[in-house]
This record gives sequence, C-alpha cells and structure tokens, in this order.
Amino acid sequence: QVQLVESGGGLVQAGGSLRLSCAASGRTFSSYATGWFRQAPGKEREFVAAISWNGANTYYSDSVKGRFTISRDGAKNTVYLQMNSLKPEDTAVYYCAADVDGGGPRIQEYDYWGQGTQVTVSS
Repeated sequence: QVQLVESGGGLVQAGGSLRLSCAASGRTFSSYATGWFRQAPGKEREFVAAISWNGANTYYSDSVKGRFTISRDGAKNTVYLQMNSLKPEDTAVYYCAADVDGGGPRIQEYDYWGQGTQVTVSS
C-alpha cells in the first residue's frame, strides 16, 4: 500500500515558478514509477510528467516540455515537479500517482493517487 500527499501548490503570476512535492509512505514506493497529472475545471485529467522507479527515464507532455522538470529523491520517498515559466493555462489541480509497472501517460496505468494540490497562475 502506498499513500501519496502533494504539497507546494499556490498562486503565482505568469512567468513565475513553483515546485510541487509528492511525499509517499510505504516502503515499496521506491520501486514505483510516479506520474504527475492535472485537471482544470471542466476538463478531463491529463498527463503532465512521469519518472521511472529509478529516475533513469522521464516523460513529459508536449505542453510542459522544456518548462517542467520531474525528479525523485529516493532517500526522502519524494517526487518533485519543478514548474518554471508558468502560464495561466497551467492552472489546475495537480495530482501525483504511483504505478507498480513502468508508468507512462495513461491514467489507467496508475494504482495509487494523492488528493491533489491547487496551482493557480494569474495573468
């Protein structure tokens, strides 16, 4: 069993930065791929970024590539999402999720989800 708690969301102006954290409990988390997803009001949840269990591979949606960076700290059981050059269209609730398999962009692949953290980017 894995529990995930996101933090780091908030209100920021366009062009600013935020770093989201996903803290995990459960001793097997280090063997899970982890992804970040987001959901804006009235829209479906969408893939943002993912990282393999050992951090060797990362994946990004086209909309955030070059602006966001996903990373993980195994010693802290935490995955981060560094978000730079934020845009108003990045406004959403951001969720982290863990996948016992390889991870990837499909929501259905993920086994555990956090409660989400709100990110609001003002213009």
